Amino acid sequence: MMMAISFDEVEVGTELPARSFPVTRATLVQYAGASGDFNPIHWNEKFALEVGLPDVIAHGMFTMAEAIRVVTDWVGDPAAVIEYGVRFTKPVPVPNDGVGTVIEVSAKVAALLEDRRVRVDLLVKNNDLKVLGMSRAVVQLG
Repeated sequence: MMMAISFDEVEVGTELPARSFPVTRATLVQYAGASGDFNPIHWNEKFALEVGLPDVIAHGMFTMAEAIRVVTDWVGDPAAVIEYGVRFTKPVPVPNDGVGTVIEVSAKVAALLEDRRVRVDLLVKNNDLKVLGMSRAVVQLG
């Protein structure tokens, strides 16, 4: 895949196009099937409430995967992401109302690194609450 972004085109502060990712209960069922993670906090509202959660919650790895799409869409090649890490800070509750919720992701270049690499910092929110902390990716640019 050809790189869409050149190292020479970016600077600290370059903003990546923000994205919104809708999440419904059906999305969670699909992700559970694909990942094999059938923990009842992701599909059983009664169980989720009993263990102190506000509702059924999205899988942390699903939230993490949706967030990095902002970076992979920007760079044009998922393999260009050479490091990616987050801290899970808040759950993403997904109501059973046919509408669900939305994960909002923005990102910007935070540092220019050696070997034509950049560090991208992501801001990942749900209902105006930061749900991923220390969300950072190192990206190899052309």
